Amino acid sequence: MSETASPERLITDHRGTRYGEVLAIYLRDEGLQADVYGTQLLNDCPQELWETLDAEVIKDEMDAVFVKLNGPRYWMLDGLGTKAEPVEPVLRDFNGITMRRIATVDLGEGLDASPYMERKVNRGAIFFFDAGRPVYELVNPAGEAYVLQARCVGVDPEMSEEALETLGDRLALPEGWSYRVRILEEELVIDTSSSPATVLQDEFENSYTLPY
Repeated sequence: MSETASPERLITDHRGTRYGEVLAIYLRDEGLQADVYGTQLLNDCPQELWETLDAEVIKDEMDAVFVKLNGPRYWMLDGLGTKAEPVEPVLRDFNGITMRRIATVDLGEGLDASPYMERKVNRGAIFFFDAGRPVYELVNPAGEAYVLQARCVGVDPEMSEEALETLGDRLALPEGWSYRVRILEEELVIDTSSSPATVLQDEFENSYTLPY
């Protein structure tokens, strides 16, 4: 992010907003890639419809190698800025849930979805975390902090924001890693509008992002 120009915030009060995603994985010239379809800014991914989704059926319909149902999730950021369009924003209906193609994820040569493994996501987004609000972070041995961007209730339905306070006690962290909760002293802006984001998940499929 430029030190002289602050991105414009377009959406506020976004923490706690619910969404869901469908990841359709294809074998392309670049290797395995996932096209990410999401309900973000379209609907709140109704649970009764989400429960009707069948990954195998969707895989066949989309002629994909594999399909992952990702969520439901709740944003842990406070605002969104200008959204670039890294992929053509195709709309698709999944059993009554409207989703838009919003990003691609490079998976390399394998489908290994192990926790704490970095992935590059071409999402074209700007995230805002407000001063005075808590953030939840994974810190690697080099001291780099990955900020929680979304909590997942697909693995543990009880993964509330309150549960995040003690989540570190439940994580099987790699050697040298730690989990921390802190209150932001100033606004945190994560700008990946013009470069891929670096993200990873823990074993509960909560998603974290590097702030640069």
